[in-house]
Amino acid sequence: MSRHIHLLTVLFAAAVVAACGRANVEQEKSALLALDREWSETTKNINRFLSYYAPDASVYQPGMTKVTGTQAIKDQASPMLGRPGFSLQWTPVKAEVSAAGDVGYTTGTYTATMKNAPGNLATESGKYVVVWKKQLDGHWKVAEDIFNADAPMSPSSPLVMVASGALTWGPPPPSLPPGAKMAVVSGDPSKPEPFTVRAQLPAGYKIAPHWHPTDEHVTVLSGTIAMGMGEQFDQAALKDLPAGGYAALPATMRHYLLAKTAATIQVHGMGPLAVNYVNPADDPSKK
Repeated sequence: MSRHIHLLTVLFAAAVVAACGRANVEQEKSALLALDREWSETTKNINRFLSYYAPDASVYQPGMTKVTGTQAIKDQASPMLGRPGFSLQWTPVKAEVSAAGDVGYTTGTYTATMKNAPGNLATESGKYVVVWKKQLDGHWKVAEDIFNADAPMSPSSPLVMVASGALTWGPPPPSLPPGAKMAVVSGDPSKPEPFTVRAQLPAGYKIAPHWHPTDEHVTVLSGTIAMGMGEQFDQAALKDLPAGGYAALPATMRHYLLAKTAATIQVHGMGPLAVNYVNPADDPSKK
């Protein structure tokens, strides 16, 4: 009899522990959907936006390498969120949560609007999956952020043949100092696709130390420019690139530029093209 009582006691205790270990899944699903909607209202405030990520979170942005960690995510997201005319909205449509209530995911659709190189508004629609993990303090945080556009990637770039006289020149984007002129040769530098642009630089034109989230390829078509590497503008470290010169700059490499003479350069790479200044005070768009 005592053995039976002991066995029942053990089974009852195990049932209580198991019940306590199970989360209210439906309640957690509702909480995740609400949290995702709340997060979607923070895109105008980079610090609030970043606060929803776990410290070791990763972001998988189309056409770009995966980034992990708060600072890396900030470096990648800030140029996009801060771009003039940019807006981002997303709508969560589904949430799932593990039986233990410590891991879940949300899915939904998004719409992003931004100005392309000529200054026209362009819209991109897509879908996303966000993996959430509950932290030690009981709060949900984003662990994996994955999204991509609905439009299929083109298997190859379209045919482009354009005479130099047919290019349309205009002022550079706000992220570059005034005084230069820019023309889009092919593609759209604001999108995750191949692009080629040209820039006419007056003598003495200077771009302070900066970096790009994707590789940059520079070809000097006429005149002479000088480039240097590092986070401080060092006149002695500049290396001249006369007409016909070429430079390949890996993503995130800090560099700076000076036009020794009036010059025309061609830049090509994979967009979106963004200019991030080492010293925010050097950003012309912030002045």
